[in-house]
Amino acid sequence: MVLLLQRFGWTWISLVGSSGDYGQLGVQALEKQATDQGICIAFKDIVPFSAQVGDERMQRLMRHLAQATATVVVVFSNRPLARVFFESVVLANLTGKVWVASEAWALSRHITGVPGIQRIGMVLGVAIQKRTVPGLKAFEEAYARADKGAPRPCHKSSCCSSNQVCRECEAFTAHMMPKLKGFSMSSAYNAYQAVYAVAHGLHQLLGCASGVCSRGRVYPWQLLEQIHKVNFLLHEDTVMFNDNGDPLSSYNIIAWDWSGPKWTFTVLGSSTWSPVQLDINETKIQWHGKDNQVPKSVCSSDCLEGHQRVVTGFHHCCFECVPCGAGTFLNKSDLYRCQPCGKEEWAPEGSQTCFPRTVVFLACQEHTSWVLLAANTLLLLLLLGTAGLFAWHLDTPVVRSAGGRLCFLMLGSLAAGSSSLYGFFGEPTRPACLLRQALFALGFTIFLSCLTVRSFQLIIIFKFSTKAPTFYHAWVQNHGAGLFVMISSAAQLLICLTWLVVWTPLPTREYQRFPHLVMLECTEANSLGFILAFLYNGLLSISAFACSYLGKDLPENYNEAKCVTFSLLFNFMSWIAFFTTASIYDGKYLPAVNMLAGLSSLSSGFGGYFLPKCYVILCRPDLNSTEHFQASIQDYTRHRGTT
Repeated sequence: MVLLLQRFGWTWISLVGSSGDYGQLGVQALEKQATDQGICIAFKDIVPFSAQVGDERMQRLMRHLAQATATVVVVFSNRPLARVFFESVVLANLTGKVWVASEAWALSRHITGVPGIQRIGMVLGVAIQKRTVPGLKAFEEAYARADKGAPRPCHKSSCCSSNQVCRECEAFTAHMMPKLKGFSMSSAYNAYQAVYAVAHGLHQLLGCASGVCSRGRVYPWQLLEQIHKVNFLLHEDTVMFNDNGDPLSSYNIIAWDWSGPKWTFTVLGSSTWSPVQLDINETKIQWHGKDNQVPKSVCSSDCLEGHQRVVTGFHHCCFECVPCGAGTFLNKSDLYRCQPCGKEEWAPEGSQTCFPRTVVFLACQEHTSWVLLAANTLLLLLLLGTAGLFAWHLDTPVVRSAGGRLCFLMLGSLAAGSSSLYGFFGEPTRPACLLRQALFALGFTIFLSCLTVRSFQLIIIFKFSTKAPTFYHAWVQNHGAGLFVMISSAAQLLICLTWLVVWTPLPTREYQRFPHLVMLECTEANSLGFILAFLYNGLLSISAFACSYLGKDLPENYNEAKCVTFSLLFNFMSWIAFFTTASIYDGKYLPAVNMLAGLSSLSSGFGGYFLPKCYVILCRPDLNSTEHFQASIQDYTRHRGTT
C-alpha cells in the first residue's frame, strides 16, 4: 500500500482504521512505514465497534475528512465497519476522493452494495490473488446434489462434517452467497494455508521428519517460533514468513469499475516479493477527474529546481520553497537543506548542482599581454641601446653632464625594474612573487636616487660652490653623490628584505572576490612591506622633483627641469591611477594595470632624462661640444652677474 501511494506521488493522506486488531494494527504499521518513506498523515481516526450510520461520532469523522486537504484516504478496515463507514460517506456526500482499500474489503460485495457508493470517487485497492481451495468445488456439488434428494435431517445439536449433508449446514455455493455477506474465497484460502502452516510447524516441532513423532508437551510459543520458520510449497504457492512474522504473499492491485450496468473491478497489476515491488499498467486506470489526470494529494507542491523546502507547521510535507543562495546547491538526496559547494566550485542562486570555478590569471597568450610584453621588451631594447650609445660617447660633454658613468647605474636600475615586470605574466610562482614587486621597487629607488643626487649636485656646483664653499668641498671630497645613492638604495633594500621576510609574498588562490572565479595572484599587495616600499619611492620622487625644479634656471645644457618634472608628474599620475583602479576593480586584469603603472613610471623616467640627450648625440652633434657648453656657462654667469 505504501508503494502504491509512492507510485502516484501521494504524500499527504488521511488514514482510517477499524476497531480491533486488524484495523488498529494495520493503521499502526501503515503509519510507520508511510512516515519512513516520507508520506505524511494529515488525519487519522478509528471507526469504533459501536459506530452507527448518522451518529455523532461518524458525523464528526466525516467533517474531519471533508476539512482535511488530503485527496487520498486509506481505509484499513474489516468488512462490517467498512460498510458503516461508507454508508456514512455517502450520507455526508463526501465525493472527489481517492479511496485506497485494504484486502479485507477491496472486493467485498458487502461494500459495493452500499446505495450511492458509486458517487464517492475513485477506489483503488490491494486484493489477495484469487485462489481456490482444492476439493471445495466437488464438496459443493455433492452437497447440491444431496440437497435436491431431500436428505435426512440433522439434529440441531449435531456437528456437520464433510461427509454429512444437513440442511442446517451452510453451503459455499454461489446461490448461497447472499446469506454469507462476510464470506471471501480468498480469506478461505488463507485459512487453508494457515492450517498447513500450523501442520508443518508441528511436524518440525515434534520431529516427525525422522518417521516417528515425539509425544512430548508442546507449548504455544514453541509452535509460533516454528511457524515463523516454515517454508513449503502448497499448490504452486510458496508459504513462508518474513522476520516480522508477516506472510510473503502476492497481491493484485485493483480498481473499482462502475462503467457498466453492474459493479466490477479491473486488475491493474500485482505485487511481487522479494523485494516487494509493484507492476502496474497505468493505461488501464480511468481516473475520476477531468482529462484522466492522476489526482494530486500533497500538502505543498514540489519546489522548482534549486529551491529548498522550508517546513511550515508540524509535517515535513508542508513547506515553503526558498531558492538556494549563491554558492550552495540542492542535492536531491536532501530537499530540505541547501548544501555548500566545494572550495573549487560555485553555483548561482537556485542551482541544483555546482560548477567548477574558472581559474584566471594574466596569461601570456592574451592580446593585452602581447601588447604589454611588446612595450616592455621595446623599453629594454631602448635601455640597452642607450647604454651602448652612452658608452660610445662617454667622453662627450652631453654624457658627462648627464652624470657620466652614473648613467649606466641609472640605465641598469631601469632595466632591472623592467625585467621585474615579466613576473606579472603567467601563473604566479614563488620566485615571481618574491621578485617582481621588490625588484621593481629597488630598481626604481636606485634610479630616483641617482636622479635626485645628480640634480642636487648641479645646484651645488652652480649655486652654492661660491656661497658655501665649505659644504661644496666636503660634498666633493667625501663623494657625497655616491654616498647618497648608496645610503638611499640600502634603505630601500632593507625595506624590501624586511618585506620579503616578514610579509613574504607567496602565490595564492583567491576565492572571495568572485563567486565563479579562482584568482591566482601574489599576496604582496596586502602587506605593509608593499606600502612602505612604494611610500619610500614616493618620497624620493618628491625629492627629485624638488631638486629638478630648483635647477630650472641653470644653463640650458644642464637645465632638465621641464623634462624631469614632466616625467615625475607622469610617474605620480600613473601610480595614483593604479591605486584608484585597484580600489574599485579586483578582476583578472589588475596585474596588467599594475604592470602598466610600472611600465609608465620606467618609460617616463627614461624618456624624461635620457631621450633628450640621445636626441642631441644622434641628431644635434653641434650641441655636443665643449665650446657650446662653455658658451652656455658663460651666458649663465654673465646673466647672473647682471642680475
